[in-house]
Amino acid sequence: MNPIEHASEPAGPGQPADLTAGLDESVLPADPLVLFDRWMADVLAAELPEPTAMVLATASAAGPMARLVLLKSHGADGFTFYTNKTSRKAADLAEMPRACLLFPWHALQRQVIIEGPVTVLSTPESEPYFHSRPRGSQLGAWASRQSTVLGSRAELEDRYEELSRRWPEGSEVPMPDFWGGYRVRPDTMEFWHGRVSRLHDRFRYRRPDGAWMIERLAP
Repeated sequence: MNPIEHASEPAGPGQPADLTAGLDESVLPADPLVLFDRWMADVLAAELPEPTAMVLATASAAGPMARLVLLKSHGADGFTFYTNKTSRKAADLAEMPRACLLFPWHALQRQVIIEGPVTVLSTPESEPYFHSRPRGSQLGAWASRQSTVLGSRAELEDRYEELSRRWPEGSEVPMPDFWGGYRVRPDTMEFWHGRVSRLHDRFRYRRPDGAWMIERLAP
């Protein structure tokens, strides 16, 4: 039995997490992605709604901004999400290509915070995911110039219907040039585990010289 994986048994649907257990230095893996994968497995096992939802925080001269996006893939090269490049988040990242991700797994009394630089995926890197999406979502990407002002709901729906006629059922919808993927490469990853009396466990992984180091933080 892996002590990290079962340090706090995942709560079932609607069940509170066990706050008597916690996270200890002696069982932390050297690579934070290993721990992230184990925690994500617990989230999936607990059948939490939207397990891959994460808060994406960006900043620009206009100020900070946060919103929910969905994690679509992750690995040693980083954490990937997709969006419209006309959006506020895309404009922020063009101005300041760094971001913070937060996974708020409240039911398990856990959260993960990731910070790091952001790179834009190329068209060849983004197209496979775009074409894996439902046809309606592909057309929706064309119909919505995200974050721009609309005169009415009808304007959006009329645009969608026009695109449905341009690319009828059975035809391939091309990926818009204003849509694609972004990848956050973590400089730091923090794991927070709830404990009683608010004496939570917090561990931060960071790699100032390329190798991960681990620090316990006060709650």
